[in-house]
Amino acid sequence: VRGGGISMLGFGTPEPGPMPLVAERDACGVGFIADVTGSRQHDTIVRALHALSCMEHRGGCGGDGVSGDGAGVMTAVPWELYEAEGQLIGKPTASCGVAMVFLPQAEDEALAAQALLEEQATKQGFELLGWRDVPQNKLVLGELALAALPTIRQAFVYHPTHTGDLLESALYQLRRSVQADLLEADPESGIRKETYFASFSSRTIVHKGMVQSAVLGPFYNDLTNPLFATNFAIYHRRFSTNTNPKWPLAQPMRYLAHNGEINTLIGNVNWQRAYDIQRNRRDPLCSLDRSDSSNLDAVFENVIRDGKTPAHSLSMLVPEAYRNQPAYDNYPEIVDMYEYYAGLQEPWDGPALLIFCDGKQLGATLDRNGLRPARFLKTKQGLLGFMSETGVIKVDDEEVEMKGRLGPGNMITLDFETGEFKQNIDVKLGLARQAPYGEWLRKHRSVIKPMPFTEESNGEVPANVVQQLTAFGWSLEDVAMQVGDMSAQGKETLFSLGEDTALAVLSNQPHVLYDYFKQRFAQVTNPPIDPLREGIVMGLDMSLGKRGDLRQAPSEMLADQLRVMSPILNSAELAEVQRKKPTAVVSTLYPISKGPTFLAEALKALCKQAAEKVQQGAQILIISDMKEGGMSNEDAFIPPLLAVGAIHQYMISAGLRLDTSLVVQTAQAWSTHHIACLVGFGANAVQPYILFTAVRDLYESDKQVKMRKAGQVPDISLERSFENTRKALEAGVLKIMSKIGISLLSSYQGAQIFEAIGLGKEIIDAAFSGTPSRIGGLTFCDVAEEVAEWHLAAFGEGEAPMRLRNYGFVKYYQKLEHHQWNPPMSRLLHKALRSHDAAGEGYDFYKTYQQNIESTPVSVIRDMLECVSDRKPIDIDEVESAEEIMKRFCTGGMSLGALSREAHETLAMGVNRAGARSNSGEGGEDECRWTPIADADENGRSPSFPHLKGLQNGDIARSKVKQVASGRFGVTPAYLMSAEQIEIKVAQGAKPGEGGQLPGAKVNSYIASIRACKEGVMLISPPPHHDIYSIEDLAQLIYDLHQINPKAKVSVKLVAQVGIGTVASGVAKADADVIQISGHDGGTGASPLTSIKHAGGPWELGLAEAHQALIENNLRDRVVLRVDGGLKTGYDVVLGALLGADEFGFGTIAMISVGCVVARICHTNNCPVGVTTQKEKLRKKFDGAPNDVLNFFLYAAWEVRQVLASLGYRSLSEVIGRSDLLKQRDRELAKTSSLDLGYIHQMPQVKTKAARAWQPETAVPHSQMGTLDDELLARDDVMRAIEKHEHVTVEVPICNIDRSATARITGAVAQRHGNRGWRGSLHLIFTGCAGQSFGYACLPGLDLEVRGDANDYVGKSMHGGRIRIRPVSCIKERSIGFKPAESVIVGNTCLYGATGGRFFASGRAGERFCVRNSNAEAVVEGAGDHCCEYMTGGVVVVLGPVGRNVGAGQTGGWGYFLENGDGYKFEDRLNADVKLQRVNSIGALQLKELINAHLEATGSEQAQHILDNWDHFLPKFWHVYPLSEVGSPEVSGIEPNAESPLDSPIEALAAAK
Repeated sequence: VRGGGISMLGFGTPEPGPMPLVAERDACGVGFIADVTGSRQHDTIVRALHALSCMEHRGGCGGDGVSGDGAGVMTAVPWELYEAEGQLIGKPTASCGVAMVFLPQAEDEALAAQALLEEQATKQGFELLGWRDVPQNKLVLGELALAALPTIRQAFVYHPTHTGDLLESALYQLRRSVQADLLEADPESGIRKETYFASFSSRTIVHKGMVQSAVLGPFYNDLTNPLFATNFAIYHRRFSTNTNPKWPLAQPMRYLAHNGEINTLIGNVNWQRAYDIQRNRRDPLCSLDRSDSSNLDAVFENVIRDGKTPAHSLSMLVPEAYRNQPAYDNYPEIVDMYEYYAGLQEPWDGPALLIFCDGKQLGATLDRNGLRPARFLKTKQGLLGFMSETGVIKVDDEEVEMKGRLGPGNMITLDFETGEFKQNIDVKLGLARQAPYGEWLRKHRSVIKPMPFTEESNGEVPANVVQQLTAFGWSLEDVAMQVGDMSAQGKETLFSLGEDTALAVLSNQPHVLYDYFKQRFAQVTNPPIDPLREGIVMGLDMSLGKRGDLRQAPSEMLADQLRVMSPILNSAELAEVQRKKPTAVVSTLYPISKGPTFLAEALKALCKQAAEKVQQGAQILIISDMKEGGMSNEDAFIPPLLAVGAIHQYMISAGLRLDTSLVVQTAQAWSTHHIACLVGFGANAVQPYILFTAVRDLYESDKQVKMRKAGQVPDISLERSFENTRKALEAGVLKIMSKIGISLLSSYQGAQIFEAIGLGKEIIDAAFSGTPSRIGGLTFCDVAEEVAEWHLAAFGEGEAPMRLRNYGFVKYYQKLEHHQWNPPMSRLLHKALRSHDAAGEGYDFYKTYQQNIESTPVSVIRDMLECVSDRKPIDIDEVESAEEIMKRFCTGGMSLGALSREAHETLAMGVNRAGARSNSGEGGEDECRWTPIADADENGRSPSFPHLKGLQNGDIARSKVKQVASGRFGVTPAYLMSAEQIEIKVAQGAKPGEGGQLPGAKVNSYIASIRACKEGVMLISPPPHHDIYSIEDLAQLIYDLHQINPKAKVSVKLVAQVGIGTVASGVAKADADVIQISGHDGGTGASPLTSIKHAGGPWELGLAEAHQALIENNLRDRVVLRVDGGLKTGYDVVLGALLGADEFGFGTIAMISVGCVVARICHTNNCPVGVTTQKEKLRKKFDGAPNDVLNFFLYAAWEVRQVLASLGYRSLSEVIGRSDLLKQRDRELAKTSSLDLGYIHQMPQVKTKAARAWQPETAVPHSQMGTLDDELLARDDVMRAIEKHEHVTVEVPICNIDRSATARITGAVAQRHGNRGWRGSLHLIFTGCAGQSFGYACLPGLDLEVRGDANDYVGKSMHGGRIRIRPVSCIKERSIGFKPAESVIVGNTCLYGATGGRFFASGRAGERFCVRNSNAEAVVEGAGDHCCEYMTGGVVVVLGPVGRNVGAGQTGGWGYFLENGDGYKFEDRLNADVKLQRVNSIGALQLKELINAHLEATGSEQAQHILDNWDHFLPKFWHVYPLSEVGSPEVSGIEPNAESPLDSPIEALAAAK
């Protein structure tokens, strides 16, 4: 990555892709300190450096353990210091500027770079006052940072006439000119590669470097000089997933300090590139060589230089989710302002906390989702503090007059000139009233809303419809499954058991071009979004026509905008578009007689024609393959994705892209993936005309008519079928956007967030420039050949086809597309595993199974690899035992609930017999499974497990690996303490970046008891964004788990995709012990078909990349690498080892081993053999036994031994990472000869013992010791309470670096007494500010009290006991200067996954309060957005205002919300998933009891006031509940002993409906 200088090579060939997206991700802690009065003092920087040191845990360290990922501060220019030194030689500071420059290490190159600045300064009227070597203490640097240390100097310049904004603009132009000169230097020279301006201003200066927080001050001597005075200081600590030291990438940038990610970076850069070309810039504003923060900073700075304030600029670039925002109900002008700019600028979208300063205005803003912590305080003396974590700025609460937080999309500002501090509404109102935006829009803007499908409904279905569908690559499954489900249900097709057909490039069948692209997804570095439950932040509307210029805004002429509300257009809407704006059509058809070699020429001609149309004034360009009467036998077509991608790229390069919009009118688009690809590579909208024809043809078919009459499919109108199809496509596009964390389609457009698997360089360069494609593949000619195959099927000799061809891409058919999982294969395996002679006949049968696997068609990358030894074979007796090999085996995370109890327990027992590790999955685990069987009889039956067979005494069903996933189902203290390893599921192979759900039909009484939820009610697993949405928050969860169970290793499950190496580096630095790389072909549960087919990447690429990155960054010794995804044989295991894996996971094959027959109806709850069903009748058909799993593991291990012997190696450990023992097989492929697996030769050579220094595995987990908990556990009184059930009170101070406080105490209790067996108690009183995850997994008997405040994740996974957070005013002789009920006292995501206990906070909470709460009761005095999200039980009371989206995804429990205050309307903040009513008499008793308990626990003034005026306040409370709770007395108002027909949640739900 190059941040204005340093570059780094990426992984993979031949197209490594854009480096910022694949090789550099970071997150961090940020904040600022400012004096509202404007007083310049040294104490400000002193305080900032202290705050920075308190954020160290939010940063990362390099492989040397000393060099930091980056830390820095931005301050006012310390003119007092420079004047004292004589740097200004008497010139007035108002006319001077100072450059902080990182120069090349070589002195001659440094001087050459300085000369460029001196020359340009003279040209532009500046006087150079001199250069200054910045005082440094290099002794404090780590080895890596010192090796990369640039020459750091300051240049002082003076302008004789300019001051203020004029001077800042002149300095900006000077710097840009120098940067342009640098770009023209030798690309390999240090002058170009190593010169970087950290800042160049008359107002602000940046000191930063690749150091840890505490080192920044000692390194830069100026920062500790008493003469260094400033009125503000922004501080930043970086956690990068890439550990190579890069000084320029440290932050703050020149104007911004950024905590987060910009997910839309490629699209943003491409659009900016179009501006750069159009404006003939020598120094482009943006480049994919720079980080996302650097690019945003450059564009932000440029907008400011056009005369806009920072607040105005960021409101345009990073807008909030302003639609349906209750806070703006009385401020329509704010909404109008955002609507105006939405038509001019695609948002820079992604989770982002942005602190900004231009020297005149200081402020901060949060992204639209609010996924970064952001707290602030203001004192009576005028100190304004803003921070990622509260507690980092030392102030006395008596002096604090305000404690607040930034909500999603909110902004605060401080004007240095007036001293005015503004909060969000005032900031936005001030901006909105600068122009009459609403009036302009009403006068000039056109909005095309959805119109009826009149044309699609009229006339006849063309007689040649099947022929046309065939010619464009449609299959029978596309119509019968995808079109059928979308049109009838308004939903995508669901399927199960993962992807098991060949990669498109390896398939013998023709594939549409979309199939060569895999959707990228968010994991670790940024969060996905839930498009269903958090749809309020998302949008699909798009602007069409010529793009306006932000530099001219605000102006009335830019309000001439055309907006469509959906990217999927019907005929009427497209006609309306053509009526509104000048439009031209270019056809993608060309004569098939020209042959396959003509495709490249046809594409060039198309691009040239498109450019001519735009130059002639077309503001909308329709790229069409439509022809009157349909395509004929004389026509071929350019695939629409190839056409739109090429035109988009061509127009950017030609400087024309901003002048037009692209609408694709095509017959080859029928799935959500197709639409996403078209938009992602440049289209503004799509008219899938033949899809609507197919919908009608299916609707009018005899079969569908009969099914509607029989009630087998919904009896709906044709118009409704069209609407359903569009609805399903829209929902699917939202899902695809959301999985990478993008909210708006306008940001997704052109963002190219895909990886190509199997496309060659000429295709990528022509149409998809910047998209990673690491294994080469198809040429233009190859693509044309695929089109020709469909053409032949449609127009070949004989009559036109009457039926669509079935390629068998989805379901298994014996003579169609090969499926790796298939019934014949499962029968062969069952025959081997259930043989009574395992070592003889059974293994012979296994060899038959093995030969069957080897003889199947090429499907995956490893089928194109083979082992080649560098030594002679050895005798198999010299190879390590099967028992040793099986220790490296484990099963995939398949949950109890997705699997039947019988299958889940059998798997665990069989794996334990093998000495391997089974994985609980995310559904929890029954505690009875943690005790070995002691009552098995000679028939293999046990009264303890009467539903199982083949048991032996000593068998144990305990899963050694316990999974912690986004749903937190079944996560209790005892569950975590029973683990040898705890796995954090960040993503899953079948649908990475998505959440899921367990249907209510699978939630029987047993499953409900384990998951702490209601029987018969659907359970939602959210996308992983609540506490693993960034690298530093994943590090916190790892820390939580290490704290509660220091003996358990923590693993992190990732899914392969390009860039996973940098993610793995970050995860290793976050102290994970194990990293699992899963392939896209994994997954056993239900998933949308398009997710199964089109998300994630092959593990053969992901594993190799992760292994390489970890070695190159000196991190490989920190972690064990595990791989899973479609492993079937011991040979697969050896290939995985050669590519870097230490351990190996078996998912689907393990399920098959215990009886799965690959019926592929797991998602229907109708598994015929009882493996994936909860129906008791079907579960009785389960026939598996523990020995089935043991035998498979044995056979695989025996095969591993044979392969190792043939290679001449004695153990798996000797071949791990030995990619030199692999070569690409010489196998002829049906489609291309251009596949290039040369990436295996890029991997580090690890033949020598020194090169393999990461082995052996570290036995001890990375659990941090010497924590506050360890100090408490060292006390005799605490241990007596735990061991002897005594009752003890302890008081201790606490600060923000004391994270996960009491978690280890909880673990100690649970280890001895389980979840509920402890009869003692500990009242632990903490004074100060608690760090993240305070009270993690708290259990009964713990009374945890904080006197002060706390950060994010308080009470995460709480199981019992009490947590109370109260202001310090509860301490005698302590007072506070703020009102607790109006101030924030705890952070975001509190009580996440709680399963019990009580929580009280005398103050307000942040976003996502009580997310996934199961049974806890909680009282707070206000909360942010998404309160009670995904709740399945418990009670929440909120005695103050809340944000939007209350109760989204809530399926159990309820809440009481106080509606009080002028203009505050609670009803507008409710999600449609829940209902509300006034509190009835039974509910009132519960509510009052909880408020009384709150008063007793915290002394809350708000609680006292409400209780004192109970009759006044009770009518102001709303009772919020989901339908599943209508039978509960508190909701129904019916006493429990009264007669009620609503005996169960299922009956209650039915009654409610």
